[in-house]
Amino acid sequence: MNRRHCIAVAALGLLASAGASALDVNVVGLFPNKALIQIDDGALQVLSLGQKAGDDVVLVSVERDGATFDIGGRRTALPLGRTRARVSRAAADSMMVNADGRGHFLADGEVNGGAIRFAVDTGATFITLSARDASRLGIDYRKGRQVVMETANGTMPAYRVRLDTVRLGEISEHDVDAVVTEGNSLPIALLGMSFLDRVDMRREGAGQAAVMTLTKRH
Repeated sequence: MNRRHCIAVAALGLLASAGASALDVNVVGLFPNKALIQIDDGALQVLSLGQKAGDDVVLVSVERDGATFDIGGRRTALPLGRTRARVSRAAADSMMVNADGRGHFLADGEVNGGAIRFAVDTGATFITLSARDASRLGIDYRKGRQVVMETANGTMPAYRVRLDTVRLGEISEHDVDAVVTEGNSLPIALLGMSFLDRVDMRREGAGQAAVMTLTKRH
């Protein structure tokens, strides 16, 4: 490890609470916007901001005196020096969504058991599907109530429907309102507020390093 570039060396053992599976994360070194870590005695790996290691560990930020990780949906700050903390994995109803190169939050999910890719859109009142996606998912959208949607390009006809289930990671919601638009103007499904109003949203970072955490409300 090049000492000229290493900001700090720290070690942290992260253990789940009794009765849950344990996860050990050893932070070997911190670099500008990166961290060198080892998980469960595995190989050393360098994480950049927003990058995920395994299924549970995401580097959220790197500071002068430490770094912050999201481990199983729970934020944990790692200070400089040799420390040890005891944390629990977050419940399986939390999900992190990383921004893409343009700062958009995209996530794979399911509608009525069928796979679909969403763009998180807090400006959309409802989940919005294209007619092509709706047909692929077995949604007979023309039985829904016809409505008119206002868009940046003017108005367009759409159909108001209700989705049996919408799943994003381990977050599952039932009876979720949606609209289906006809035409080719919707390249990706929009995860709108009819779903997002049912979860807590937390966003950290900026640009392609931004991370959004969605947590189901109980």
